[in-house]
Amino acid sequence: MSTAGFNSQNGTGTGQTYANGPSQNPVAPQQLPGVGYGAPHQPTYNAMQAKAPPTPAHPGLYPSGPYQPVTPVCSYQPGPPHTSYPAPSGQSLLPRPPVGGPPPHTPPQSASPGPRLPAAQATPPPPAVSSSSYYANPQHPVAPAWQYNAAPPPMGPPATVNAPPRGPAPRHANPASNSTGPPPPSVYSPAPAAPAPAPHHVPHGGPQPPGPRMPRTPQHGYTQPGTAPPPMTPMSPDAYQPNRAPYGPPPTGPPPAMKPAAPPPIGPPMANATPPPPRADAQCGGAVNSTLPPAEHDCPEGDIECPGNGPPDPSSYNHGDHHMGVPPQQPGTPGLHLGHYPSLPPGYQNTPSPMHPAIQAATQPNTQGPQPYPQPHGGPGLSPSLASLSLQASTPEALRVVNLLQERNLLPPTPIPAPTPCLQQDLQKINCHPEVFRSTLTSIPQTQSLLNKAKMPLGLLLHPFKDLSLPVVTSSTIVRCRSCRTYINPFVSFLDQRRWKCNLCFRVNDVPEEFMYNPVSRSYGEPHRRPEVQNATIEFIAPSEYMLRPPQPAVYLFILDVSHNAVETGYLTVFCQSLLDNINALPGDARTKVGFITFDSTIHFYNLQEGLSQPQMLIVSDIEDIFLPTPDSLLVNLNECKELVQDLLKSLPTLFEKTMETQSALGSALQAAYKLLLPTGGRMSIFQTQLPNLGVGTLHSREDPNLRAAAKDVQHLSPATDFYKKLALDCSGQQVAVDLFLLSSQYCDLASLGCISRYSAGSVYYYPSYHHQHTPAQVECFQKDLKRYLTRKIGFEAVMRIRCTKGLSIHTFHGNFFVRSTDLLSLPNVNPDAGFAVQMSIEENLDDMQVVSFQAALLYTSSKGERRIRVHTLCLPVVNSLSDIFAGADVQAITGLLACMAVDRSATASLSDARDAMTNAAIDSLTSYRQSVLTIQQPGLLAPACLRLFPLFILALLKQKAFRTGTSTRLDERLFAMCQLKYQPLVYAMLMIHPALYRVDDLTDEGALSISERTVPQPRVLQLSVEKLSREAAFLMDAGTVMYLWIGRHCPLSFLTQVLGVTSYAAVPDNLYLLPELDTPESQRTRAFVGWLRDQRPFFPSLLVVRDESQLKPSFMQNMIEDRTESALSYYEFLLHLQQQISK
Repeated sequence: MSTAGFNSQNGTGTGQTYANGPSQNPVAPQQLPGVGYGAPHQPTYNAMQAKAPPTPAHPGLYPSGPYQPVTPVCSYQPGPPHTSYPAPSGQSLLPRPPVGGPPPHTPPQSASPGPRLPAAQATPPPPAVSSSSYYANPQHPVAPAWQYNAAPPPMGPPATVNAPPRGPAPRHANPASNSTGPPPPSVYSPAPAAPAPAPHHVPHGGPQPPGPRMPRTPQHGYTQPGTAPPPMTPMSPDAYQPNRAPYGPPPTGPPPAMKPAAPPPIGPPMANATPPPPRADAQCGGAVNSTLPPAEHDCPEGDIECPGNGPPDPSSYNHGDHHMGVPPQQPGTPGLHLGHYPSLPPGYQNTPSPMHPAIQAATQPNTQGPQPYPQPHGGPGLSPSLASLSLQASTPEALRVVNLLQERNLLPPTPIPAPTPCLQQDLQKINCHPEVFRSTLTSIPQTQSLLNKAKMPLGLLLHPFKDLSLPVVTSSTIVRCRSCRTYINPFVSFLDQRRWKCNLCFRVNDVPEEFMYNPVSRSYGEPHRRPEVQNATIEFIAPSEYMLRPPQPAVYLFILDVSHNAVETGYLTVFCQSLLDNINALPGDARTKVGFITFDSTIHFYNLQEGLSQPQMLIVSDIEDIFLPTPDSLLVNLNECKELVQDLLKSLPTLFEKTMETQSALGSALQAAYKLLLPTGGRMSIFQTQLPNLGVGTLHSREDPNLRAAAKDVQHLSPATDFYKKLALDCSGQQVAVDLFLLSSQYCDLASLGCISRYSAGSVYYYPSYHHQHTPAQVECFQKDLKRYLTRKIGFEAVMRIRCTKGLSIHTFHGNFFVRSTDLLSLPNVNPDAGFAVQMSIEENLDDMQVVSFQAALLYTSSKGERRIRVHTLCLPVVNSLSDIFAGADVQAITGLLACMAVDRSATASLSDARDAMTNAAIDSLTSYRQSVLTIQQPGLLAPACLRLFPLFILALLKQKAFRTGTSTRLDERLFAMCQLKYQPLVYAMLMIHPALYRVDDLTDEGALSISERTVPQPRVLQLSVEKLSREAAFLMDAGTVMYLWIGRHCPLSFLTQVLGVTSYAAVPDNLYLLPELDTPESQRTRAFVGWLRDQRPFFPSLLVVRDESQLKPSFMQNMIEDRTESALSYYEFLLHLQQQISK
């Protein structure tokens, strides 16, 4: 096996890096190991130094080679104390051995290996432990390694990027920079320069007069039908209510005289006034003073990082942007609607404080300035005895010891909720929702060495532009820290009415006069009750200081493949009809522009100028030196030229129906589109059906069908040319994003074509074997996806910055974007379906802190021309023991981050290295738990309850289409799966990693949800094993992008007739993809459940009906993760392998 482990720099130490994914910013200074921001760096631990030598290679070694079945030595044995699978109704297809404990002779904490398979048997030995690891070897700093808990070492100068001089960069503050615009074309590559820009080019970074602010209007959004209303607490008298009239400006004249607060009333406490005391096992408290010297930092972008607190101006507040609804609150925490603010007594004297004691304590040592303003508690505070309690005082459920080899029913019957951070209740109920902002560890270690010892990755997963109903604030004064530019948030502390302390850098700031007025309660002198301080997710209407140029209009350019292959698929008819149906729903305003380009061996433009009787086609055959024939009439105002656009869409499908052109000049078409969008920016939508084979950007087939089932490494996961990456970087610099729709039954080299979307913050859609007649399920999926794509909310010319408390550092990003500076992500377009991930390290000890905060700020231009800032703030506790770290582990977030890291490792090193490192991640974390947390050593494979599903999820990743080996997988399908793992938000990616299986032939109303006058059954989630299937039943598998309805051969006739509308099993059609709308209770329940599952995601999963003799059966069975295949271990065998490696 390879000796290279995962590397957070997305390289092997010798190759060049790239800006998307886990590479450092190519134009940012690189950091050496141990070189932090003036603080010593903790060395990382090499987890593989103490491991035994790898087991010798074997022809049947997992994950390659044919599997030779044999009964393992340590098999399941029945025992009364242990649970087992309930026997399904009917005959089980593949019964599994009964449960049993480990052999009694296994000594605790023994140096000898655990139970192993004897060499005399034919069962292949478990895979050897490669030296792939997440931890660097301190003795060999040059060797490549994947350090996911520390800043990565330098990877050498990028070959195609000019890096600025190396120097210290301020953490959390704005790095000084004089580059206010995109880098010139030469900064990307020494390749031939792009054609000259159009005369109307408007540079993004040049000095432009600030544009007038547009009137505030609600954003266009997408509302999913049938979503459940969010839980709400009762409204207090001064809580914001959506039906109220808009809040007006503050009263004129001098501020009213402050009256002493009335004494607290006698009697029972009011709702929301006094939260219950914290749990005894909560480790919550305060942070001590650690202020930074006052310093102002210049901003490189002139957007979310530059303006300070402006002059007072009337502010207003509205509760707009109602979209898909607020996600449900976390279990175990009180629900708090985003528009509902806790009721607090007015004034500050003798009244409860809204600040948490942990944040309050950070202000106490501030003895040089005025004394802290007296703030009573917001509830019962922590006594010294309670504050000193650790999670170890009473073992929580998260640390319950689980023997994975004995307990089989580990999968919960309902979806897994996100863990709740150990915060005081009043802080937790206003914390950012985990579907928007989520950490792999909900308890942050105090030191990097402690994090290294835990052997778990530290990172954040974000869904920043998610469709939400959230408060929107209009104000010319956006209050931010003058040092680190953090936006004021619920986790800052107020020293008095006029001063607040930043929760990231601890600087004391003044409260602006305008911030004293609360638009919610229409009262003065209560800054702590402003919406900005009561909501962890909030959106601002940005003033003119946040604009480098007037907000750009919504511009949509469609580039359509019209070659013979494209016409044969029939996609053009579906596209034109869908755009005709939704043309009035395109996000935008009176300035919205559209344009069209078609291409085969030539490039076709369309003159849609107002006044023409019909569209004019202009053909450019010189694809080597592309030019725009009539630059002013190719992008037209949609409202003014709508009839011409509609005429073009009606004629396009027939215009090329008899074409015999087989060539595709995609590269030239992209160059033409780039020139067309150069003056304005916008969105480019490409529809491609074959491999580009003419002109610039030509690609050749690199896939060998005979190697699709390769036992080990997979070749050609990296781009064949840098043409598409360079063009994407040029597009990003001019605020152009490129979305790719790939509809092809042939190899199209998605590894190369995907770069055009990856580096321009675009999206990739892939429909393999698309044909309008042969694959009706894909046609339906394409129609639904296209409707969502055309009508969903969109943000233009966006940038995003993530800040964290002093002592923490972000060093690696994952997603579709371009890193413009050290920590600023360039997003020419941002959409509500995009997710991001970041890796972090601890540069300075957090000894004096008990909570830390993270803040993501997204600045964008709405489709209505408004400049907006969306801010998410997350607060997490700091702990100093390994048991507390493990208790706060989020197994789904860890799995999602590891998947992102493995995708990049596959491209920069090899697929086998990525697979080995994922396996080692499970080995290392469980080894650390066994050696450092468990006080009483026991035999078996032990894990804390919070990580009991970690080995199952790692095995699911190894069997996922992106990483599996030994199974025939088309190269483009593998690469698309990798794109999805990096781009999809966590909640959707987890379904693609570990699908959900339900039995649906016996749905009942017991425990059902009632949503929009519709009853939705809630069947339990089953384990992914053939053992759970029955020929006398029907099962639904939700795999994220596709759903399988498996029909047993002896399925009840009632289900066949009342749900599928057929009279027998043999009558079930092979290509059935729609459930008929029958007027039966069974049909209504089944369709309601399927529709409810679909409504929970923005994309449309197709439904495929599978029978025993169906061609889709292998695809369905490959998702049975717990079962053994010819080239992969079963779940139980994988657990035996982990136990063997941990016991070494």
